Amino acid sequence: MDDIAAAVAEHIPRLRRYTRALVGDRDLADDLVQDCLERALSRLHLWRRHGDLRAWLFTILHNVHVNAARRRNRAPAMVAIDPAKPQLTDPGLSVAPVQGVGLELAQLARALQQLPAEQRQVILLTGLEGMRYEETARVLGIPVGTVMSRLSRGREALRRLTSGGGEGGQPRLTRVK
Repeated sequence: MDDIAAAVAEHIPRLRRYTRALVGDRDLADDLVQDCLERALSRLHLWRRHGDLRAWLFTILHNVHVNAARRRNRAPAMVAIDPAKPQLTDPGLSVAPVQGVGLELAQLARALQQLPAEQRQVILLTGLEGMRYEETARVLGIPVGTVMSRLSRGREALRRLTSGGGEGGQPRLTRVK
């Protein structure tokens, strides 16, 4: 049991990275990962010992995220108590960053948040987490062809967001060579 718990713990940084990029809110992401881990550990007996533990954890995380999003859509709107709470695109610095890489990452995070959730999930699982199409399809519970289609549309949308002027006066990403 301790070996399995240690194996689960090895995947926590990947789960956190994916979830933070997916939802754009550090606290919400940490809550989702905690819920995922709680569910995984309480249902560890359901995991097939010869199966892919990473894919199983990401499937649980995906389901927890979908359930939480449905709950949020049904719940009344909440007002933020602390408007200065740092976001994924705001590292909490008192001065705007001047490093090009930091700006690019912040702009990329904003561009990712503009994508539909379906495309963002596929891009993050394949691009950020390095999952194969088949693994991504298993995690999201969709056909491989749908993964490829969403990935293609998502990449094209990111290309559009990274080239030229933005919508609503927001700057778009520029490619750095």
